[in-house]
Amino acid sequence: MIIDSHCHLHEPVFTDVRGTLTRAIDHDVWGIISVGCDPLTNLKTLDTARQHGKAIWPALGCHPEWTSLADWDVEQVEQQVAENHSRIVALGEVGLPWYCLEAASDAVGLKLRGRERLRRLLALAVRYDLPVVLHAPHGAAVEALNLLRGVGIERAVFHWHKAPAEVTRQIVEAGYFVSVTPEVVYRQRDSEMVETIPLESLLVETDSPWPYKGEFDGLPTEPWMASRVVEEVAKLKRLPVEEVIYRISTNTCRLFDLPYA
Repeated sequence: MIIDSHCHLHEPVFTDVRGTLTRAIDHDVWGIISVGCDPLTNLKTLDTARQHGKAIWPALGCHPEWTSLADWDVEQVEQQVAENHSRIVALGEVGLPWYCLEAASDAVGLKLRGRERLRRLLALAVRYDLPVVLHAPHGAAVEALNLLRGVGIERAVFHWHKAPAEVTRQIVEAGYFVSVTPEVVYRQRDSEMVETIPLESLLVETDSPWPYKGEFDGLPTEPWMASRVVEEVAKLKRLPVEEVIYRISTNTCRLFDLPYA
């Protein structure tokens, strides 16, 4: 059983979720962690999970790169988590701004607000004992790691992880997970990272519907592609695919407290 640990089923391209699930199951992807990004997408995520039973597990979040989100949006997200904490499997997608900083007129202020917002959201994860799905690429990873440690978060995944090797080592040693996307199939940075990370610290994801290059160029990104990511991880680890499926699925179930069949 493969689980796509990060997918945005709230996106408008997913008009036929049942078809998406069928194609996923045809590739041994039997579960999807569907993550929200703001109050509206959180509602869509909850509704999609409600309609499709055990195949989809919802997470509610507040995306750090969505700079139009105001304090009242954060308050709404807090309320949504409080009302639905027994139904969701994680807080996410949350994290720190990075890509939006380059074009920001006040990058320093944006970073400060992002840090305080993340600290505020992490308090929810502590209160309701939820794992955290983190957006903290490149230079944001160190600060995110320090915040996780500072508030006592025990379970977290650095989604679509990109950071220097030393930072990755610290993340793994702290007991957190990192996830890889279809980029691992064609990008050396990702394949080198997978070779150095213990299998016990890895998850796979698609970040659907984000588009990819290489053999995926021109294809709509869907959760079934998580099976191709697992195949590549098995190749890099020089292990049987079946073993890698089992071990990564076990990691995913352990992080999100899911039943494993």
